[in-house]
Amino acid sequence: MTLQSTFTLRRVGARLTEGIDGTLLVLTLALSLLGLAALFSASYENPARVLAQVGNLAVGLVAMWLIAQLSPQTLMRFAVPAYIVGLAFLVAVALFGDVVNGARRWLHVGVTRFQPSEMMKLAVPMMLAWYFHRRESALRLRDFALAALLLAVPLALIARQPDLGTAALVGATGFYCIFFAGINWKVLATVGLLGVTALYPLWNYVMKDYQKKRVLTLLDPTTDPLGAGYHIIQATIAVGSGGLSGKGWLYGTQSHLEFIPERHTDFIFAVFSEEFGLIGNTVLLILYGLLVGRGLMIASNAPTVFSRLFAGSIALMFFTYAFVNMGMVSGILPVVGVPLPFLSYGGTALLTLFIGTGVLMSVHRHRKLVQT
Repeated sequence: MTLQSTFTLRRVGARLTEGIDGTLLVLTLALSLLGLAALFSASYENPARVLAQVGNLAVGLVAMWLIAQLSPQTLMRFAVPAYIVGLAFLVAVALFGDVVNGARRWLHVGVTRFQPSEMMKLAVPMMLAWYFHRRESALRLRDFALAALLLAVPLALIARQPDLGTAALVGATGFYCIFFAGINWKVLATVGLLGVTALYPLWNYVMKDYQKKRVLTLLDPTTDPLGAGYHIIQATIAVGSGGLSGKGWLYGTQSHLEFIPERHTDFIFAVFSEEFGLIGNTVLLILYGLLVGRGLMIASNAPTVFSRLFAGSIALMFFTYAFVNMGMVSGILPVVGVPLPFLSYGGTALLTLFIGTGVLMSVHRHRKLVQT
């Protein structure tokens, strides 16, 4: 290899790694590789699914790199348009969306279809971060009230589909942004009290019958072992049967004998737990902990209000994804259809996660640049 070609390769390598945070990249790739291993075992009858996930991973990495090249100031310019377009898509879903399994969540655009609620996981905290950035000099209670309204509108449209899993994630990311903006604890306590008071009308007049059944089944899955409780019972059996070190990769009986439903998406944690046991789960928790910790560290060093709030919301979004998924698989939370970040099969959710990672890299890269 000539000196010139070596110099060219170095320049290409430097360009490709420009703006990339090595810690975030290693953590996300480690989680993604564990996900491919679990997916390969869960989809032994359909190897094409693994190849499709590799393609999704490639698209996600490209999107992460592209977002990492943008400055937070550039991202801030897209906050309002992204929020407005997202709301328009949610309204279009309510009017013209496809109904699948009793839920209207998908929208056809040209030759493909997508789930607009996914984009709101990033559009909502980005909009709220922009809003608080514009009002950072003198925040009042009415500013937080308006921020809550900006969160409530897309939340109501998503819950109406109904999609409680995505609504919970969007609501969580929006709440994190409002919390980091400095809302008073007394206000939070009042809202919490109102939330408890609203449980009765929510249960009786808002929640669908199948959603009530999920909550009741969570309290006692054995009341419907072949119906609504089947998911929880089989998942907890798989998690418990893994023991300390697991049954070994490709030797999970619960998944290979097809006792675990949706084992390649929402319940992939059950497959992972059965085959890798407590040791594997500990490694997984450490990786997620490091990912969330790195994101919060980046947020704490951000130079602007927008960067700090947006990065902090994304870091805790990763936490919420993992906590809700592991909680529902373990039987401590209702089954709401939330994927395990970077492990579950799926293109849209994986793309959202990698875009969020790219935002964190962008904030870290421009941490010394102060908005004028």
